[in-house]
Amino acid sequence: MKTEAAPFRLEDYRAPAFTIDTVALDFQLDPPATRVTATLSIRANTEEARKGRLELIGDEIVLKGLKLDGVAVPASHYIATPSLLTLTDVPKGPFTLEIETIVDPAANTKLMGLYRTSGTYCTQCEAEGFRRITYFLDRPDVLAVYTTRLEAEKSDAPILLANGNPVESGDIPGTDRHFAIWHDPFPKPSYLFAMVAGDLGVITDRFTTMSGRDVELRIYCEHGKEARCTYAMDALKRSMKWDEDVFGLEYDLDIFVIVAVSDFNMGAMENKGLNVFNDKYVLADPDAATDADYANVEGVIAHEYFHNWTGNRITCRDWFQLCLKEGLTVFRDQEFSSDMRSRAVKRIADVRTLQARQFPEDGGPLAHPVRPEIYHEISNFYTPTVYEKGAEVVRMLKSILGPDDFRKGMDLYVKRHDGDAATIEDFLASFADATGVDLSQFKLWYSQAGTPQIVARGAYDEAAKSYKLTLTQSLAATPGQSQKRPMHMPIRFGLIGPNGDDMDYASVSGGRVDRDIIHLTEASQTLVFEGVGGRPVPSLLRGFSAPVRLAIDISASDLLFQARTDTDPFNRWQAVQTLAMRNLVAGTAEQIAGRAPKVEPALIDALGGVLDNDTLEPAFRAQVLQLPSEADIARELGQDVDPEAIAAARTALRLAISTGLGDRLERHYARLSGETDFHPDATSAGRRALRNTLLDLRLARRSPDAIAAALTHFEAATNMTDRLAALATITQAALPERRAVLDAFHDRYANDALVLDKWLTLEATVPAPDTLDRVKALLKHPSYSPNNPNRVRALVGSFAGANQTQFNRADGAGYDFLADFALDLDKRNPQTTARLLVSFRSWRALEPVRRARAEAALRRIAAAKDLSPDTLDIVTRTLA
Repeated sequence: MKTEAAPFRLEDYRAPAFTIDTVALDFQLDPPATRVTATLSIRANTEEARKGRLELIGDEIVLKGLKLDGVAVPASHYIATPSLLTLTDVPKGPFTLEIETIVDPAANTKLMGLYRTSGTYCTQCEAEGFRRITYFLDRPDVLAVYTTRLEAEKSDAPILLANGNPVESGDIPGTDRHFAIWHDPFPKPSYLFAMVAGDLGVITDRFTTMSGRDVELRIYCEHGKEARCTYAMDALKRSMKWDEDVFGLEYDLDIFVIVAVSDFNMGAMENKGLNVFNDKYVLADPDAATDADYANVEGVIAHEYFHNWTGNRITCRDWFQLCLKEGLTVFRDQEFSSDMRSRAVKRIADVRTLQARQFPEDGGPLAHPVRPEIYHEISNFYTPTVYEKGAEVVRMLKSILGPDDFRKGMDLYVKRHDGDAATIEDFLASFADATGVDLSQFKLWYSQAGTPQIVARGAYDEAAKSYKLTLTQSLAATPGQSQKRPMHMPIRFGLIGPNGDDMDYASVSGGRVDRDIIHLTEASQTLVFEGVGGRPVPSLLRGFSAPVRLAIDISASDLLFQARTDTDPFNRWQAVQTLAMRNLVAGTAEQIAGRAPKVEPALIDALGGVLDNDTLEPAFRAQVLQLPSEADIARELGQDVDPEAIAAARTALRLAISTGLGDRLERHYARLSGETDFHPDATSAGRRALRNTLLDLRLARRSPDAIAAALTHFEAATNMTDRLAALATITQAALPERRAVLDAFHDRYANDALVLDKWLTLEATVPAPDTLDRVKALLKHPSYSPNNPNRVRALVGSFAGANQTQFNRADGAGYDFLADFALDLDKRNPQTTARLLVSFRSWRALEPVRRARAEAALRRIAAAKDLSPDTLDIVTRTLA
């Protein structure tokens, strides 16, 4: 295995030796040879810097010229390599450095720095892309005011965009070239720089801020797709209004621009005033986008806009503080979507995502704290732990403080640190100072990796009318952390009485209880509730108030009662999930033993009760009816995982549920029919979600009527949500008809790349023995592009990340395929490669045969020559 470069450590942080106050950039755009002139106003920060040595970082940079205070620098006064520019004798006082470089946007398949996609020039600079444009102090704590001049052939790039406000534009006399100048008055780090140039369509609108300022809004996209941008524009305006209403934060420039591009490593990027988006999170219309796509557009538009304050105006001091902007902004976009849609359904969806993506990370070799203390490649730390768990930590902070004090803390944080590069300590100090609450123990959430477990035991004393509840927290060892300390966990709770209402109690001892929250701060706490009129059913962790695993000894009958009566929607859903998981774990064991699994009647009763309860939102009922995934079951089992046994157990349980609910599935399905006009609102989406879930459950029986219903559903669909749901149901059931409907779907959308991504995903996730061969064949299909991250993720990412049985084939062929693919892709796009290989994160939990074959594939990757640092980092940590 290769030796990795020395890691970066939080404890080694030092303030920059130099400050760059202003940056003037001039781009002479040309596909193979763009000339970039960067003029930097620099001054020394430290005595060491005043000794005259300046080092600027590059990445594959070609230097063409260098001037200091307007005078060419002699070759004897600097050393230039593609990755470093060292000047040995700079002035002690402020000086100006002019750097001229050449970059090749057309050949930049890494999609970092300046690159060209579908004829459009585009940049991606987070985390370390700016150094691929010019030599720079490319770190988040160097904040400068940027002015950008763009020049290009008018016919090639009639649109010229950069950060900030437009200042000047015009034609270049005697040529077919033109220019535009943009100025951003707010100091920002280099990772927030952006420019876009090309021939693009646009839609426009306006927004009046709470102080009466008029802001121009623009969304650019490929010509012919402008109509698909209208929902994104609506989401943007709602985001701007919500941030004013909820956080008092107003947009600060004269213009806000979004650009949708097709080749993009990430989801979107919050560059100041010029957000660049993966087009899948902008473009939406009923025929091409599902309800989930609409929700994603809304959420991602909001997320990137909210970064204007939590990320841009206040940025992070160093990359160890990444959660300061990302976790906080994910929390904000989740709250926005909760207000726009159903709060209960949104919370369930967010927790499903957390448990599916972040819990496995916490439980494997890639575990790291929300604020890491060490990294080799920062691009590999844009993780569910930083984003989703980071959001959960902010949510806990709000629960502990209460909404009013949380807002006071946010207000103080913005007031203190506007224009700063801040830290987690700065963030928490704002809340502590605003409220007087000691948050020193709570801070452990940022430094301790892993998912805590809470074991709950309760006992009711009829004679004393008291209920004793013991909560014990523990946190297992994770890479680099063998010893853990108890953390402050807000456990939202209720005690459900015989009539289904929360019971009152006279007093409580043994710990702090505020409102409906138990503050768990010790390794073990026993609380005694006095004056409890009858045996309660404990409802713990309501709203998933802490990102933990809860183990509680509760009977199936109590879970059924909770599913029917709990006033907390999340715990109502969780009660059914717990019943289902118990059945699935037991069923997997039965499958391995060669016995027929049994189904607990309470589960069928719980599902039927929710299905028949018309007072519950359809979207909520759809969530309840969805069983834990195969990956969820594997995570619950924890070791010696047999994916085929899990899949068989889940299939058997779905059949039992379908049979047990019987004609109720058909009856409710028929009641939900009849909508012809598509509306993306939450109510309409919820009805579609329930109807499509019922269709899927019906097909579990594989009866002729159910198969006919699925085919009719597909053929009669008037929107992508229904059409794709039917197609997914047919393909996941591996029906003989799947080939015909998949081909029909492809032919209908042969010219729509984003819809074809859905087709590729479905092809890759069919749980059938021939799927791997099909995936290999699709790598040569005209609809697949090896250089487009969306295509790669849709086909290979879906196969490795979502097809549990076929990726984890017992013969190891799935692992070998991904290894071969990754070694090839790594030469072109290391960032996407590294993220694909995260699919191996739980290899140690597999049964011995699969475990050995997964390890062999990983070791083969690690032994390859010229492996990128991104991929080497992931493989090394996965094998550690």
